[in-house]
Amino acid sequence: MIIPKSREEIELMRESALIVSKTLGMLAPEIKPGVSTLELDKLAEEFIRDHGAEPGFLGLYDFPNSLCVSPNAQVVHGIPNKTPLQEGDIISIDCGAKKNGFYGDHAYTFPVGEVAPEVKKLLEVTKESLYVGIREFKAGNRVGDVGYAIQKYTEDHGYGVVRELVGHGLGRTMHEDPEMPNYGRRGRGKKFVEGMVVAIEPMINMGTKRIKQLPDGWTILTADNKPSAHFEHDVALVDGKPELLSTFKYIYESLKINSTEEDEFRAKVYD
Repeated sequence: MIIPKSREEIELMRESALIVSKTLGMLAPEIKPGVSTLELDKLAEEFIRDHGAEPGFLGLYDFPNSLCVSPNAQVVHGIPNKTPLQEGDIISIDCGAKKNGFYGDHAYTFPVGEVAPEVKKLLEVTKESLYVGIREFKAGNRVGDVGYAIQKYTEDHGYGVVRELVGHGLGRTMHEDPEMPNYGRRGRGKKFVEGMVVAIEPMINMGTKRIKQLPDGWTILTADNKPSAHFEHDVALVDGKPELLSTFKYIYESLKINSTEEDEFRAKVYD
């Protein structure tokens, strides 16, 4: 059952989402060769708690850490460890925070130093597909419209779209209805309703769409060990149009990147 949110609840969710956004922005300059993902996890937990929130992932379904960190061929749900990052790696960081009873949850895939051109292209196309999907999150559309748009955009570039892992509704629990696949057929699935909030999150592989799981019960890998990218935003349906609750602004400020990609989805400028 889809649970629409009031304007007041959406503002509370924005607060949670922006804590995640600021956490990712804080981490961005720390992501470099020689740094371990466990170090990043500790920084994130401290930052989230210092901002009056709780880590959204820590203990959720018994997950042991505050971040899901997934390098290279890992798709999602990687567990932080002491292995140092290396030049040319990519690292997907998925982060959650809970404040005022509501969750924020979004993700970004970072290059570590200079990455191969074909890997850089994977990151660009996957991030672009996120906004392609968000544009379809509007009054009158359905879940399949978002999934179809993401699938077509990424498959037209020759990439594999993961089927087993999907986006989701978001609110007082981390995972609410509806599921938001990154594939689908136009006009199919649940209809979008005013006030709903979803996490849209393309998980796109350079090669096959197929995946496998490590014995740790969490880490998901591409079946062919080629790289995978993951980008995620929290989006509310407000006045029939998609409105971003999360932002990559803080990442871009940390990395000195100029971007206008979010402007069409913003109702306000964030401090």
